[in-house]
Amino acid sequence: MRTTKDRIRHTLGFEIIGLVIFAPLASLVFNHDLMEMGLMALVGSLIATIWNYVYNLLFDHAMLRLRGDVRKTTPVRVLHALLFEGGLLILFLPMIAWHLGISLWEAFMMDIAMSAFYLCYAFLYNLAYDRLFPVPHPAAQGC
Repeated sequence: MRTTKDRIRHTLGFEIIGLVIFAPLASLVFNHDLMEMGLMALVGSLIATIWNYVYNLLFDHAMLRLRGDVRKTTPVRVLHALLFEGGLLILFLPMIAWHLGISLWEAFMMDIAMSAFYLCYAFLYNLAYDRLFPVPHPAAQGC
């Protein structure tokens, strides 16, 4: 399993890099002010940061219980990213509608586009993170 320090590094790196890419791109694509989209992205990032930590901890515990190992294959990474984004969609949808003053349907469509971006980003980020900071084999951890 990953350490708390490693999980914090993972989460902060994910959110900071995601914000730097997402806010200007969303402003351009959705035709909203950069500051408005930046604020929405920041609040979303805070929600996502908390969700990211909790979700990854629960996912790893589930993998350890079901498979006896937390190393993720590519298909498991795809499932991991889809489930993460699905949960975030449910948490973030009301915030988008309220902040931008748009209907829930418009917020849903915008959230789907943002989820598609973050789905791809999450997959690539986690794949790169696992290669840069591999999970030690359970025997090396004294398990």
